[in-house]
Amino acid sequence: MPMKPPTITAQQHKVGNGRFYDPPELKVAKAKLRDNLIKHAPERPLDGPLRLIVKWCYPIKGKHQNGEYKATKPDTDNLNKALKDIMEDLGFFVNDSRIASEVIEKFWADLPGIYIRLEKL
Repeated sequence: MPMKPPTITAQQHKVGNGRFYDPPELKVAKAKLRDNLIKHAPERPLDGPLRLIVKWCYPIKGKHQNGEYKATKPDTDNLNKALKDIMEDLGFFVNDSRIASEVIEKFWADLPGIYIRLEKL
């Protein structure tokens, strides 16, 4: 999905009145992910053991090179949390517990976006 990947993650919930809520910037990031994913949703959710490969490609800043690993925030596990929740809501898989193998990588890239591959094992 060609897009500028979000830098805010699902871990950045706020607490108010004893409840968790998403701040406005997190709501915008989730909506952006949902809008880009919905057109790729399968007719039926995948079930059984699955592998999810995600490559987060961020616009190059400073002296970084295209394809260089991004070793700064946000954390990969926090990035994938919202992505997997949205993918489950859109029917990519029955439940994210079906993901038995996961590869998450972050890069600096000339073409920003999120590469996602979901496959049955």
